[in-house]
Amino acid sequence: MNCYISMDSPNTAKRHVDKMMKGMGFRDLAVVEGKGKAATFFRKLFSMVHLWLKLKQGDVLVIQYPFKKFFVTQCKIAHMKGAKTVTLIHDLGTFRRRKLTAEQEIKRLSHTDVIIVHNESMNQWLVEHGCKRPLVNLDIFDYLSKEEPSSEPHHLSEKPTIVFAGGISRRKTSFIYELDSALDGCHFDLYGSGLEKDAEKEWKNIDYHGSIDSDEFIRTASADWGLVWDGDTTNGCSGIWGSYLRINNPHKASFYLRAGLPVIVWKESAMSPFITSNHLGIAVNSLSELPEKLKAISQAEYDEYKQAAMAIKEKLNEGYHFKKAFEKAVALMR
Repeated sequence: MNCYISMDSPNTAKRHVDKMMKGMGFRDLAVVEGKGKAATFFRKLFSMVHLWLKLKQGDVLVIQYPFKKFFVTQCKIAHMKGAKTVTLIHDLGTFRRRKLTAEQEIKRLSHTDVIIVHNESMNQWLVEHGCKRPLVNLDIFDYLSKEEPSSEPHHLSEKPTIVFAGGISRRKTSFIYELDSALDGCHFDLYGSGLEKDAEKEWKNIDYHGSIDSDEFIRTASADWGLVWDGDTTNGCSGIWGSYLRINNPHKASFYLRAGLPVIVWKESAMSPFITSNHLGIAVNSLSELPEKLKAISQAEYDEYKQAAMAIKEKLNEGYHFKKAFEKAVALMR
């Protein structure tokens, strides 16, 4: 039997994977409900006991990584019970929080049987740093929603319209505060929380809309493009958060595509090959390239990007990429 431990995580990607596994008939071995750090700790602790009691030889346990404190424990219990483990990486501590060295991360991950990674760049990084476990590429995270974007033909705006949705604090996305001048000739719709007080007062090309429910965004999104960018500047993705794009798959890209929006990504990002090869959007070195580049895209060319985005949104909502990666992972353990 296939099993997992649900965690009611604030991380949307983890919640969606939990929901996919439930829909695939996986058995949830989590115990103890509750909110807060203490409740989460005890839920994990008691779930380890439940794991020991319920796992059987031949079972497959899927672990979403990072799983603080009890990741290695789960792997050891599974192996003692004759079960196998598949680990789906969401974030690598070496990059995201920088609390682990590459050596520590690889040592921790070595306890699992197969690892599902975001993309070929993450795959290569793990191999280069000594990972010996079989690796499967996810390609892109799936994104679940009850809502659907409009199926009406989309006519390009007179001024190319780009949307960015997510955290917009200066600490993480300081490039936001350079956008108005960098995107002269484009219109920009900004959604999210953490905007610096009165920052929008002088903006001419940006409309700030505050926070919005993700399902409502998917149902109502009317921009031409969704922007996947991070870091300190519009001139490439830099800093801790920006450089992380070289190796990870932002869930934001899946969110835009689920809303039927073609995406704009950094050319040096790990997602760039997947996006461009599947005609799901464009890649640029700097956001200053966008006004000229977007205006040169005809309605017919844009329609091709739009059709590709509308096609993949169905796969994202069905959990296609996770299901495919999981099947490959299980095959490697046979």
